[in-house]
Amino acid sequence: MGREEVIETIKGFLSEEFEVERDLITPEANLKETLDLDSLDYVDLVVIIEENFGFKVTGEDFVGVESFNQFYDLVEKKLAAK
Repeated sequence: MGREEVIETIKGFLSEEFEVERDLITPEANLKETLDLDSLDYVDLVVIIEENFGFKVTGEDFVGVESFNQFYDLVEKKLAAK
């Protein structure tokens, strides 16, 4: 799965699950602020990632992930290790 496909997949499920316009999901945008995430939303996000990509993520995986670009990097790294 290439980066563009990863990005499009992520945009699709994030915009649907968190009711955010796809246009707001840009590489530089802040993940937490754009999606208005609280701690329970992060749990939902983890479940969605596992369902869509088939790998496990933990809270530690999100340390330092602030932008969507960093989030895409995390997903790509996990996919490569799968």
